[in-house]
Formats: sequence, C-alpha cells, structure tokens
Amino acid sequence: MDKTTEIQAAVFRRLLAHLDNRKDVQNIELMNLAGFCRNCFSKWMVAEAEQLGVTMDLDEARETVYGMPYEQWKEKHQLPATEEQKAKFAQLQRAK
Repeated sequence: MDKTTEIQAAVFRRLLAHLDNRKDVQNIELMNLAGFCRNCFSKWMVAEAEQLGVTMDLDEARETVYGMPYEQWKEKHQLPATEEQKAKFAQLQRAK
C-alpha cells in the first residue's frame, strides 16, 4: 500500500471513530447538512469492495461503520426524526 492510500485509510478510520464518539448526531442530521450519512458510507464500502472484486454485504459494511450490528445501533442510538428534519430532507431530495 502506498503512503497516500495509507493516509486515506487512516483518515477514514479516524472519521469512523469520530462518528462513533458522536452517536448523538443522527443520520438525518448528517444527510440534511452534508448530503451523506453513516448508511452512505456503508453503501460506498460495498460498492468499492465490488469494484475490487471483494465480496462484502451491506450488513458487514454497516457493522464496520457503526461498530456494531446496525439493528443494535438503531435500538441504542437512533432517535425518531422530527417533522422538521423530515421536511428538510424531503425538500433537499426534491432539489436534486
């Protein structure tokens, strides 16, 4: 692995650790602010693995991103989205 790839991998691990430490930040908030969330990372991991000929399913990727099975994370940390959050998300989706 070249140094650029090592740096990128380390930054990704650091980002996942940061998100893990900020479980209070909900996915819908990330989507509304930045246009991506933890689930996006999981889907991107599956897509990139596929490009490299590696088999990875979504549950496996989610466990990597969330640090635990997704259903467990949702039960422990995911709050219901507010009507305001849902409305903003819908508005942003229409604007695409």
